Amino acid sequence: MQHPCKTHRRIALGLQILSALILGQTLFFKFSGAPESKYIFSTLGVEPWGRIGTGVLELIAVGLLLVPGGAVYGAGLAAGLMTGAIGSHLTRLGIVVQGDGGLLFGLAVAVFLSSAMVVWMRRGEIPWIGRLLAPSCAIPTSLQ
Repeated sequence: MQHPCKTHRRIALGLQILSALILGQTLFFKFSGAPESKYIFSTLGVEPWGRIGTGVLELIAVGLLLVPGGAVYGAGLAAGLMTGAIGSHLTRLGIVVQGDGGLLFGLAVAVFLSSAMVVWMRRGEIPWIGRLLAPSCAIPTSLQ
């Protein structure tokens, strides 16, 4: 049987990779100006700067999710960005956007949930308050 801390680290890493993969694959569409991305950000009234700015922030989140010591920050940034995406879907865009069957909304929810779980699992790494919140199976920064 594996030690719980080892399992904890593996789960966190898997969630980080999942979030980074989903965010990473959407970057092409944002940076290339794909019609779906232009439609979304035009509907929100922030095309092109909202699309490009969001893409840059998502790229930063991907990098942080994959860099030792940055995972909790990348996950926090990703969760915050996805809160905005989910809110946009629920208020202005709708769940289904241009006949996608709700795929983009589902991906936003998946990134939000996996990133929020990474923040929770790595909460001991948060500056100033991390020591107060650290779980019994804290993930040492050196073992990321």
